[in-house]
Amino acid sequence: MLRRLRPDPFIVALVGAAVLASLVPATGTVLDVLDALTPVAIGLLFFLYGARLSTSETVAGLTHWRLHVLVLGTTFAVFPLLGLAAQLLEPRVLTSGLAAGVLLLCLVPSTVQSCVVNTRIAGGNVAAAVVGASLSNLLGVFLTPALVAWLMTTDATVDASSILRIVLQLLAPFVLGQLLRRWIGAWVTRHDGALKRFDRSTIVLVVFVAFSKGTDAGLWSSTSVHDLLVVAAVCAVLLAVAMAWCEGSSRLLGFSRADRIAVLFCGSNKSLASGLPIASVLFPGSTVAFIVLPLMIYHQLQIITGSMLATRLARHDAER
Repeated sequence: MLRRLRPDPFIVALVGAAVLASLVPATGTVLDVLDALTPVAIGLLFFLYGARLSTSETVAGLTHWRLHVLVLGTTFAVFPLLGLAAQLLEPRVLTSGLAAGVLLLCLVPSTVQSCVVNTRIAGGNVAAAVVGASLSNLLGVFLTPALVAWLMTTDATVDASSILRIVLQLLAPFVLGQLLRRWIGAWVTRHDGALKRFDRSTIVLVVFVAFSKGTDAGLWSSTSVHDLLVVAAVCAVLLAVAMAWCEGSSRLLGFSRADRIAVLFCGSNKSLASGLPIASVLFPGSTVAFIVLPLMIYHQLQIITGSMLATRLARHDAER
């Protein structure tokens, strides 16, 4: 029980980075240096994602096209509809800025690492989870900006230049990692623990830079504790609805237990690692922290809920 209640170190680091940047934001030359390092770190992050993805797993996972259609449909169709429905909460429940942030979180792709880990722990179809989450991220490079341009009325800049920046920052390193996997795959596997710490450190860096810019732009002067609690409740409802949809729709389609588990995690999760870089390209630096705040909250909720649910599913499987 105590182990379950202990907070995830990654969540602590994310919250710590946001709090530190809110109290002592990076400014001047320090911020300029960190801002320049961020895209390089993100590129390395997605290079490692590509290097980790096994070709054999990809081939095995691609055969289950019905599962991937359901995951992608949930991520890029069902979630945007939920995000649009949440706009009805503005302005009585959600402020306009937080409502836009909730919509953005509904437009970003699924996460990769936590989906695969939770699917493996729960006894699900790991190959399908790897491919499904990776496809979501690859397509998200193009679909997320397109959905932002179509559905959001904020001051996002979606043009050929912004799409190219996202492709160069996320997709190109991923493809390069896949191409070089033959030579570096074994090294990546041996150093997986250290490289995962680098993954998480990169996301913490992006959060710190985003919140430093947000604090300088007056983020917290326009956000109250009540606003944070309300958006956390909205994110919790979104997560519950998404999980219920994934479980119900996969049962209706006759998927096996292993496939339903993969759909559950891949379909309901949202990627902070992809969402933050995409948002930093599409939105002005002064508004990025504010608009990704719901995504950060949702990400933490999905980590906590996902780890508890995966453990419970694994225990249930062991008892059968």
